[in-house]
Amino acid sequence: MSALRLSRIFASTAFATTAALGFAVFSSLATADRAEAAGEVIVGLVTKTEVNPYFVKLRQAAEAEAKKKGLKLIARFGKFDGDNEGQVAAIEDLISAGAKGILVTPNNSTGMLGIIKKARDAGILVIALDTATDPADAVDATYATDNFEAGVKQGTYAKKAMGDKKPVLAMLDGTPGGTVDTFRHNGYLQGFGIKEGDPVIAGSAITNGAQDKGQTGMENLLSKNGDINVVYTINEPAAAGGYAALKSFGKAKSVMLTSIDGSCQGVKDVKSGKVAATVMQFPYKMAVAGVDAVAEYAKTGKKPSGFINTGSELITDKPMPGLDSKDTAWGLKNCWGGE
Repeated sequence: MSALRLSRIFASTAFATTAALGFAVFSSLATADRAEAAGEVIVGLVTKTEVNPYFVKLRQAAEAEAKKKGLKLIARFGKFDGDNEGQVAAIEDLISAGAKGILVTPNNSTGMLGIIKKARDAGILVIALDTATDPADAVDATYATDNFEAGVKQGTYAKKAMGDKKPVLAMLDGTPGGTVDTFRHNGYLQGFGIKEGDPVIAGSAITNGAQDKGQTGMENLLSKNGDINVVYTINEPAAAGGYAALKSFGKAKSVMLTSIDGSCQGVKDVKSGKVAATVMQFPYKMAVAGVDAVAEYAKTGKKPSGFINTGSELITDKPMPGLDSKDTAWGLKNCWGGE
């Protein structure tokens, strides 16, 4: 191939790349210009993933509240649980788009500190939903479940429900590096009355909160230790995967699963006996409170601050003495705090 032809190819490629980048920047700026011209206030929402039902509910609640408040919602998300780079890029885009406030569920509690600071330095209100940053004051405020408390509730229930049985515990964890995973895991251990490294723990698996990884992780743990009789799960998709694995091993009725989330499907799984208990959290409340805070900031300049606990409830049809809980009938009426 001639040097002249190569130079033309490179020139064409460079032009196409530059044009694509220019179009992306132009699109963001055009969005901001249109919003400003229309007098709209932009609120950004950046969730961990697009497909997890929990974050779908968070987005739906934010969309409904933004419409109610007359705000323009721009929703972005990571490609998978743990996609820190994707979330950073999403916030960059929202800064360029002229967002007044950004609501974010960080995939990595320390991995987004730089971009969050950039947004706040630009006068943007930044609120963490569901997952706290580390340090917590990296954002203006956090609206979330007290995940350590939720873990304690799950662990305390599991311990009481085991009765006199000798526990052989498997742990289906989430994504390392996130405060949600750490707090729930450690809270469960405290509620169960054990510490990290206790011989009661037969093993653990990283699931990233996904059903397929929950199933694979549970299968691997059962292959190594067939005596497992109690399972901690980071969330209900991981629990669903864990249950599928237990069923394939013929252990669905002899092993107790507990979880955290409180989705309508999760409550149905408690009702059917697949899961002994789940701890319900309220993403609807988080999203509504976050959008309302941005609306207030746009109107008055007032910012929220600190950690705001949106609460949790233990859901089970097999209550344990001394533990506050709600049954699945209540759970189905209140799953995730609103429909």
